[in-house]
Amino acid sequence: MIKAIVGANWGDEGKGKITDMLSQDADIVIRFQGGSNAGHTIRNNYGKFALHMLPSGVFYQHITNILGNGVALNIPFLMEEIGSLVDKGVPKPNILVSDRAQILMPYHILFDQYEEERLGGKAFGSTKSGIAPFYSDKYAKIGFQVQELFMDEELLREKAERVVTQKNVLLKHLYNKPELDVDDVMNTLLQYREMVAPYVCDVALFLDKAIKDGKEILLEGQLGALKDPDHGIYPMVTSSSTLAAYGAIGAGVPPYEIKSIITVVKAYSSAVGGGAFVSEILDEEEAEELRKRGGDGGEYGATTGRPRRVGWFDVVATKYGCMTQGTTEVAFTVLDPLGYLDEIPICVGYEIDGQVTDRFPPTSKLEQAKPVIRKLPGWKCDITGIREFEKLPAEAQNYVNEIEKLIGFPITYVSNGPGRDDIIKRRPQL
Repeated sequence: MIKAIVGANWGDEGKGKITDMLSQDADIVIRFQGGSNAGHTIRNNYGKFALHMLPSGVFYQHITNILGNGVALNIPFLMEEIGSLVDKGVPKPNILVSDRAQILMPYHILFDQYEEERLGGKAFGSTKSGIAPFYSDKYAKIGFQVQELFMDEELLREKAERVVTQKNVLLKHLYNKPELDVDDVMNTLLQYREMVAPYVCDVALFLDKAIKDGKEILLEGQLGALKDPDHGIYPMVTSSSTLAAYGAIGAGVPPYEIKSIITVVKAYSSAVGGGAFVSEILDEEEAEELRKRGGDGGEYGATTGRPRRVGWFDVVATKYGCMTQGTTEVAFTVLDPLGYLDEIPICVGYEIDGQVTDRFPPTSKLEQAKPVIRKLPGWKCDITGIREFEKLPAEAQNYVNEIEKLIGFPITYVSNGPGRDDIIKRRPQL
């Protein structure tokens, strides 16, 4: 059986923790898109970790962790991340890399930095991890697949020369930066071949057998539905599809085998980078209070360390995100930080051009939207460590029940603390 674990909003919803929890019963965990540009934070018996390239199943020896063909494969970053786990006492994880995965090159990172610099005040707020240039090259068919590292070196060099010729035109005439050298690019490719060789696998064939053998498989998504390049807040989005549907493509499995789509939803809102964010708290003192209390150690990017923008729960955006993901159940996370509030605002609608709507609009309309706020009573206590839903304060139960009704999707898990076991399994009210 295949389950997908994806985000409903802007990312940072707590997918790493949910994947870590569900991995206990899984055989395989697959990252199917994105690269090192976002992080999944996990706290367990080994310590606290922010994973970037690695799937969240790496802490279990029984799991095969796969980097699928849809990822932006930063090979040295991956090697460093494996090494950092082992250095902290984690047994070396079982990892496979798809031979059809595309390689993120050092020049992708440079082009990302140069373009943000060129755009100045109109920049996209990139993590400068090379993701947009990488996917641009992939779809322009001038990227390098892992399998190409193992072909005849003369043919590999011919391709490198073609790529370098094109890149140098941009470097010289658009960015006024140093040009690439073919020998340097070839040396990088050959080093990457040596690094990745022990992990390379025909992942499509491996997964075909695993499905036939009845293995439990988790697809782990990065970011959330609102950062999807087709269905999100374009152009302030990422460069790979963040939807569960893309898991079939980015992992190489039949779409009909994905039986469960667990969509992770945060009890309030947060976002890194630019773009429309209707429920954002604009008062900086109020925002900083929630930011400091939120998440596992505060709302700061796992990759960049940047303070996240924070806001109240957005019913409109979350309902839309769950719809586009094809949600079968919701994992509701980071409920515990809200315990300091007398009343908890939630955004239940958008006012656009004098009209109130509960439908998530395209970006041009979204930029004009004002939040319609409703307030729910707070519970004014620490709820960390409670393991049964019925033992939560009535106000906390009411908050979850109301949000479940408003978004229209069943909430089956409630996370109420940073620890691995701070999870309540719940029977939905819908």
